[in-house]
Amino acid sequence: MPHSSLDHPSIKRQKVDVIAKATPASKNGSGIFAPFRTIGLVSPTNVPFASIPLGKTTFQITTSVGRSLHTYDLKRGLNLVFITRPQTPADITATYAWKEKVFAAWGDARAGEPQGLWAFQRGKKAGELSLPADMDQPIRQILVFGSWIVACALTRIEVWKSATFEHYTTIFPSAAKMGDNELTGGICNMPTFLNKIFVGRNDGWVEIWNVSTGKLIYTILPPTPDCGAVTCMEPTPALSLLAIAYSEGPLVILNVMTDRPALRLNAGTNDAPVTSISFRSDGQGAGEDGRKDGVMATATNVGGDVTLWDLNKGGRIMGVLRSAHNPPLPGVRGGISKVEFLPGQPVIMTSGLDNSLKSWIFDEAPFSPVPRILHMRSGHAGPVTCLQFLPTDFDGAEAGNKWLISGGKDRSLWGWSLRRDGQSSELSQGNIRKKARKVGILASSSLGHGPSTTLDDLKAPEITCIASSLNRDGGMGAIPGKLPIWDKGNDKNKPSNAEISGMTGWESVVTAHKNDPYARTWFWGRKRAGRWAFKTGDGEYVSTVAISPCGTFAVVGSAEGCVDMYNLQSGRHRRRFPSKLTPAQMRQVKMQQLKTLDKVNQLQERTRTSFAPGSGKHTQAVTGIVVDSLNRFVISCSLDGTVKFWDFVTGNLVDEINWAPMAKITGCRFHAGNDLIAFSCDDHSIRVVDIETKRTIRELWGCHDNINDFCFSNDGRWVVAASQDSTIRVWDLPTSHLIDAFQLEKPCTALAFSGTGEYLAGSTQGELGVQIWTNRTLFKHVPTRQISEKEIGQVCAPTTSGEGGQGLVEAAFEEDDVTPEDDVLSAPILDQLNADMMTLSLVPKSRWQTLLHLDLIKQRNKPKEAPKAPEKAPFFLPSVGGAANPLPLGGPVPGESRVDGSASRITQLDRARAEQTFTAKLLAAAASGDYNDFIEHLKTLGPSTADLELRSLSIGLGNDDENEMLHFIQALTSRLVARRDYELTQAWMTVFLRLHFDLVMANESLLIALQVWREHQEKERNRLDDLVGYCGGVVGFLRSPRT
Repeated sequence: MPHSSLDHPSIKRQKVDVIAKATPASKNGSGIFAPFRTIGLVSPTNVPFASIPLGKTTFQITTSVGRSLHTYDLKRGLNLVFITRPQTPADITATYAWKEKVFAAWGDARAGEPQGLWAFQRGKKAGELSLPADMDQPIRQILVFGSWIVACALTRIEVWKSATFEHYTTIFPSAAKMGDNELTGGICNMPTFLNKIFVGRNDGWVEIWNVSTGKLIYTILPPTPDCGAVTCMEPTPALSLLAIAYSEGPLVILNVMTDRPALRLNAGTNDAPVTSISFRSDGQGAGEDGRKDGVMATATNVGGDVTLWDLNKGGRIMGVLRSAHNPPLPGVRGGISKVEFLPGQPVIMTSGLDNSLKSWIFDEAPFSPVPRILHMRSGHAGPVTCLQFLPTDFDGAEAGNKWLISGGKDRSLWGWSLRRDGQSSELSQGNIRKKARKVGILASSSLGHGPSTTLDDLKAPEITCIASSLNRDGGMGAIPGKLPIWDKGNDKNKPSNAEISGMTGWESVVTAHKNDPYARTWFWGRKRAGRWAFKTGDGEYVSTVAISPCGTFAVVGSAEGCVDMYNLQSGRHRRRFPSKLTPAQMRQVKMQQLKTLDKVNQLQERTRTSFAPGSGKHTQAVTGIVVDSLNRFVISCSLDGTVKFWDFVTGNLVDEINWAPMAKITGCRFHAGNDLIAFSCDDHSIRVVDIETKRTIRELWGCHDNINDFCFSNDGRWVVAASQDSTIRVWDLPTSHLIDAFQLEKPCTALAFSGTGEYLAGSTQGELGVQIWTNRTLFKHVPTRQISEKEIGQVCAPTTSGEGGQGLVEAAFEEDDVTPEDDVLSAPILDQLNADMMTLSLVPKSRWQTLLHLDLIKQRNKPKEAPKAPEKAPFFLPSVGGAANPLPLGGPVPGESRVDGSASRITQLDRARAEQTFTAKLLAAAASGDYNDFIEHLKTLGPSTADLELRSLSIGLGNDDENEMLHFIQALTSRLVARRDYELTQAWMTVFLRLHFDLVMANESLLIALQVWREHQEKERNRLDDLVGYCGGVVGFLRSPRT
């Protein structure tokens, strides 16, 4: 047992104080990670989108994502073109697009926030409108028409001039009783009504105001007293007709010139009133063949359906676009915030609180009253629950830093591209709408089901765990053709075509789902659901999943302790842990039990722990499964406090670590590079175990609440953990010190570290986006000293616009903070720790490797053909300034002589000066016997310059004092004797002998000097070989399970 029998950890293990004097927290809160940006947000707020035509070819759609705006180009498939900067000081409450500008109102004075109204142009702030000093209400709608900018608040209307942004006047609608003057229906403008706005009130009145004079012109009363408040208004394509929706359900199309209703419809209910109206303006879509005008679309913010109306002959429902967006569900956002027909186009745009923006198109031949999807941009509609960076499919691939997969409460699995936002997509779960038609959800008879239906029940349940391996992923061509999705039959006798999957690959992602006994597979390359659904052996809910490193086997753990392994290629069950015993094996087990009764065998059994075949099943839920790099062991952990090591081939229990009842294990993470596995426990600790020795090597303490998620860094040196106390902590494994920590506004629920170490991804409780942090240590030195809990500071999360964050380039060039020397225990700067230690240089590896292969690089980069002079254009006329013999273009100037036609005189002077410096330092070092200055100068030279200097070495006139080659060999020998710059010495000598081996063999002095260098080289090589062999033997002895 690696732990004592106490019920709680000892106080020494919980000690996190630093002996050295603590330094104040850094400005950014974290010394290692810098905020970068937030991905996955499209339209997560209830602010309606704003659209504007861009010429005659496309439209630009602008959505609000909190404190910044996203602008999408419809022609490019809703490609993101602009993100506004700077972000607003508070959340955006209203937007409007006008000409080349987008106006955004932000802030709520009732919540103590500042308020403002900004104008953006091409993603940059272009102006600001001043608000009145007594403005204490949030702006909920913006309208621009003519020469006016009008903003609608709760009970007041502000007016500015659009030319100068100068505040003009304020309009205060009156009220007979408290609350009647609340502007629930917003404001709108109608064509041909100069300087007039229509204002919808809470008491059902619609007032007409003249913004130029600030006077009330007319009041339109509701058709009946029980209509309720005005919820929205929209002018129709027909002049003088205005559509008004009320909170109790009726929708009235009113002639404002006569104040008489032209049409009345029951478009909503008191539970789901109409909150958005739009009219089709291309003159098509209505009638039996769709060639008449008069199509209206309505939607509500409490449902996900869009109702399409034919207003001819009294009005009728011509179709319902079911589940255009997700309806509101517990824990999942939903509802439609706005629906709008694009002017003159058979296209309708919708946005919802489910974080999606969609465009739909109406087919003319064959005619369909219900549109089909055209473009879509979306993200998670519910909070993100799990994250994982996709591993590389082969060593050296760059995909390990590009793709991030995430699962959320909205029952979706997403793949996010960190390089190009348009490549992010949701993994398909099949044709959901086709399945809905089969069960009758989208049939015409389903209109009686109510104002809204949902398709979420046809999706897989909420994802709780993700495992992936791309070693067998076939990309886009994996198992071509139409395949079944998530086959739950598990028919062992069903034939499977292994030949096709063996050539093209198979599924590479496995997920566990909440309250579901099946683990599901996914094709990553094809971005769709896989063929198999693996059921747990005991039929209980899946608690965790894992994939073997080879990508062939999936391991499923259940909530009752069962562990099963399936083959991803064939979908068949392969093994259970512990394995089922045959009758012959049962008899063998009984015989072994009888043999243990012998005293001699009992003494032998005391020295080692053995487990009977078929025994060792977990008694509680399995919380983590890991398959080691060589497919030798399957390691599982459970809430029963045990860690079990199973033999991959036989399924028998090999070893066990028992921490019960001291701690329950809630999760595990494995780092294949150093064979370490970390376990999170319910006592707020993380224990790290070496899988070779089966012993605990580190215990990391410091979290004050439950650990939500944790992960290893890419090199296995750090452990990063997020706990429920809203703090992310970083421990250094070699020292077990807490080296970094920062606190967020909300708890972090999931973490993932990229394979290249550049990014740390995290999800925040209740948020839809994924936050990305950059790793500063890749580009600059960050001191990783131990810190205390007092130094943990609160930081702001990354923003969707990236403002205030740091990319990789910004982090590399960030200026270092000057820390007082008294506050930090800094190590002394030494060139060499000990004279007996061989020291490598700090020169980048690429520099001396390039020097070794410089000839090959030059040959590869050699141009295939000589550069060609550009052809003279026929419209260039010769000079007529009177010159008798004009010079040809690019010809030499008379009187000017060039020393070399391929280089300028300045370049030649610089090269001669550099050669003189190299030779002077070499001769001066030979005279003094100290070659340190010369070696440091040689380190600063680039590969091409160093190659040129080595080629220029000469023997001189025959005496040793002028023999530069002799001095160079002696310089390398002195560096070898000093045991410094070992790899540079080898590289320089290799290049030197390659260039001058013929001169060395013909000169006796050089042969003697080279013999001295060889003796020191062999001596140092043998010494290092002995030390490495000794250290390897000691490490092998310590890691051997027999010791």
